Amino acid sequence: MAVKALRESVAPIHADDFHALEQKVYRAIESLKAARAAKEAAERDVARVRQQMADRADELGSLRHEMVVLRREREEVRSRVEKLLKQIDGLTANEGER
Repeated sequence: MAVKALRESVAPIHADDFHALEQKVYRAIESLKAARAAKEAAERDVARVRQQMADRADELGSLRHEMVVLRREREEVRSRVEKLLKQIDGLTANEGER
C-alpha cells in the first residue's frame, strides 16, 4: 500500500523538464571544474609568492649583515684616517717650530 501511495504522489517528469535538469547538472559540474582549476591556480600563486617572500627575507637578512659589516669597516677607516691626520698635524707643527 505504501508503494502504491508513493507512486501516486510522485508526479511524472516530462522529457523537457528532465533535459533542463540534466543541463543544469552539467553546468554545475563545469562550474565546479572551473572553480577547482581556479583554486589550484591560486594555490600555486600563493606558494610562488610565499617562496619569493622567503627569498626576499633571506636577501634582506644578508643585506642587513653586509650593511653592519660595511659600517664597522667605515668606522675603522675613519679612525685610522683621523690618527694619520693627527700624526701629520704633529709633524707639521714640529716643523713650524724649527
